[in-house]
Amino acid sequence: MTLVHVALRCVIVDDSEGFLASAARLLESQGLNVVGRASSSQAALQLIDSLQPDVVLVDVELGDEDGIELTKDIRSRARSTRVVLISAHDWEELDELVLESGAAGFLAKQDLGAAAIGTLIAG
Repeated sequence: MTLVHVALRCVIVDDSEGFLASAARLLESQGLNVVGRASSSQAALQLIDSLQPDVVLVDVELGDEDGIELTKDIRSRARSTRVVLISAHDWEELDELVLESGAAGFLAKQDLGAAAIGTLIAG
């Protein structure tokens, strides 16, 4: 039997267009299929509803919006979609918020990578 590797379908949500572009390039170069990018909660929810990705990376701080609340909305609408919260802040500053959000886990932006995402959503 031959195993077929299927790339995870990913949406990235961050209020920085520069970060969206660089994160998409990085993750695609590592084998993730970045199917969408959004810079607001509303745009993210529309993309998630239409694309039904396997995983969504959500920045904790989305400008004037709240990535934790967006995560809760995603989890209630798309139960099979896993959410990984990302931030420039350390886990220690956010651990309680991440745990109560229903996210599969947390990655500091400097640790972002396909392998780290795969490990979080597999667990």
